[in-house]
Amino acid sequence: MASQAHKQRTVRRSLAVGVPVALLAAIGVGGTAAGMPVPEGGGARGAYAAGTATLADSPLGAFSNALLPGSVADDRGIDLGGIGSDICPAGRKGEFWTVTDRGPNGQIKVAGSKRRTFPVPGFDPAIVKVRVSGGHVQVLKAIAITTRSGRPVTGLPNQASRDEAPYTYDAKTPLSYDPNGLDTEGIAQAADGSFWLADEYGPSLVHVSARGKVLTRYVPKGLDLKGADYPVVESLPAILLKRKTNRGFEGLAQLPGGDLVLAVQSPLSVPDTAAGEKSRNARLLRFSPKKRTVTAEYAYRFDAVDVVEPGEDDTSELKISALVAVGRDRLLVQERTDKASRLHRVTLPRGPGMLGSAWDETATSPSYEQLEDPAAAGAPVLRKALVVDFNKVAGVPGKVEGIALTGRDTLALINDNDFGMTDGPGAFDTHGRLVDSGIDTTVTYVHLPRPVRG
Repeated sequence: MASQAHKQRTVRRSLAVGVPVALLAAIGVGGTAAGMPVPEGGGARGAYAAGTATLADSPLGAFSNALLPGSVADDRGIDLGGIGSDICPAGRKGEFWTVTDRGPNGQIKVAGSKRRTFPVPGFDPAIVKVRVSGGHVQVLKAIAITTRSGRPVTGLPNQASRDEAPYTYDAKTPLSYDPNGLDTEGIAQAADGSFWLADEYGPSLVHVSARGKVLTRYVPKGLDLKGADYPVVESLPAILLKRKTNRGFEGLAQLPGGDLVLAVQSPLSVPDTAAGEKSRNARLLRFSPKKRTVTAEYAYRFDAVDVVEPGEDDTSELKISALVAVGRDRLLVQERTDKASRLHRVTLPRGPGMLGSAWDETATSPSYEQLEDPAAAGAPVLRKALVVDFNKVAGVPGKVEGIALTGRDTLALINDNDFGMTDGPGAFDTHGRLVDSGIDTTVTYVHLPRPVRG
């Protein structure tokens, strides 16, 4: 039986059918307006949520086909969502650039093995500009990410040798791989109006024009990606080929000097999967757009998983999803699980760090990922200081994947609602229509007790 939240979302969706996408973008769903009461324990002594805004329900097919006509034949009842992969300021107060991930996807177990499903295989990742006002998140503009010839990049996996096999919504029919496909998870806008995107598949750093055309995709040395309809440059460290499945680049920030910093979402699988699952040692990379190459690699160590999420004991749940530049060489780094999140401040040192060292060699034993005390072993671990534990801030949603600094002491947090998708055969009804999770895309403002920019 559908939940009450699902029933309400279904009613809102039925009212929206036939409304032009431009009007759909203007529809708002009431949230908590800025200026909400400070929760107990907040105020001058602690961080507090100052307000939450919610993205309206609108059909995914209408959104996609307005950008790329005919790209989505059937959205299976899925609404626009998933724009919470990252967020960055767009200039005017309350306006932000966000980015979708690869689109609706889930997992269904068949004969004991999990299959990755893509219910809307025609979906194309998009850059979405939004305005947050009161309790509403309004879509102002959307930019489809396209290949050199103007075709959609799609969100489908690239290589059979490295990525999960894609299937239809019911996990019964295989779909084709697409070398152009991107799983976009991070966004930063350059001074010339172009965009930089972080991708999980390669992992890769993608430079996109202001109109959404892929200019260059930077990938690890040795990836050997063939058939892409845009320039592919193998300039990233080869060790990144050992990224965990679906855990490539996630966080992305642009420093005031123009350099980019990328975070590998989880520890690499070096020398094997088991080592990566147990590890708390992650990697950040500094990329120079001017030199078109990585100039530094930093060692970053997670807190214990039960510190990030009390009661959790699976270290593999640890992820980095957001990076925020707060100075020329200063960053905020988010450590999270799907249920909990904490934010630390680090200062990036001069020099190449681990770049080109033994820790970038797969033959090194023990590997960087296997070290219990990487600093003692010679890996220059970044020193970090806790800025805020979001677990202690009432009103912060789960699965926060994007964070932006909107002032010296205010953060904007956006969650990934996974397009309302859940895993398992119950994700769709007998008619192939989504049974929505009821989780909305929201932007939440959090005031900090002291400034972080400097």
